[in-house]
Amino acid sequence: MEIKCTAKELQIFKKIAHAAEEQDVETYLVGGFVRDKILGRETKDADIVCVGDGIEMAKAVANKFHPVPQVNFFKNFGTAHIKINLSDNDETAEDLEGDVFDIEFVGARKESYRADSRKPEVETGTIEDDQNRRDFTINALAISLNKKDFGKLVDPFNGLKDLDDKVIKTPLDPLKTFSDDPLRMMRAVRFAAQLNFIIEKRTWLAIKEDAQRIKIVSQERITDELNKIVISPKPSIGFDLLYQSGLLQIIFPKWWTWQAPNIKMALGIKIIFIIRCRCWIILPAKLMTCG
Repeated sequence: MEIKCTAKELQIFKKIAHAAEEQDVETYLVGGFVRDKILGRETKDADIVCVGDGIEMAKAVANKFHPVPQVNFFKNFGTAHIKINLSDNDETAEDLEGDVFDIEFVGARKESYRADSRKPEVETGTIEDDQNRRDFTINALAISLNKKDFGKLVDPFNGLKDLDDKVIKTPLDPLKTFSDDPLRMMRAVRFAAQLNFIIEKRTWLAIKEDAQRIKIVSQERITDELNKIVISPKPSIGFDLLYQSGLLQIIFPKWWTWQAPNIKMALGIKIIFIIRCRCWIILPAKLMTCG
């Protein structure tokens, strides 16, 4: 295994690999789990991509555990989800409310988008197709769970180097990536704030050029990304990038945007989002009495 996993995680991945071999289906561990393990960050969930039926793979994997976990699936999306108890003794159900590992399964796919929608048209694809549709190179990393090369890192876009360089960039043309799914522009900002990474120049220019596309994203999804920026180690990085890119002026009420230059006080402010009112309060850090 080219990433460092705990013994319990490795046991889970070997069971997935065994199920994949029995099903004769190529299977990979992808995305955030791989990224975070390389960065040394704790993670309790994993995404599994198989070149086949993700729901059937989830059912096959579930049967490898005792007790057998419930398989929750979404047929329209071709995804399935199970929760695995990380107790040392997986033969009993007493600890199911304890340390739990979430696993989501999906079939490899390729996507195309209409100009007025974030909802993709999906086709069955290869692992290469699936990596191509990922938002950033650092999220396109995959680990093989196949017998022939179990544990091998699959990195077609040099995402490992981008992790080392602390850079966020898209696997393919950033204008196409952001036009397809404009929420990815906010995700770029969020990862910059969470990981203290920089956004690669071409990717950054594409965000500025395509900022208006954020208007087709629902308020709910925008709010979700904003909240993740707020709880990141350095939210001021995120809000400065939102302002510089022009995204902030689009997603916030006009009456508020005049305060945006204060974000450049990065280390001297704290930001609170009042969800119900959909507004922000910016105060000097020294005036804050909590948090």
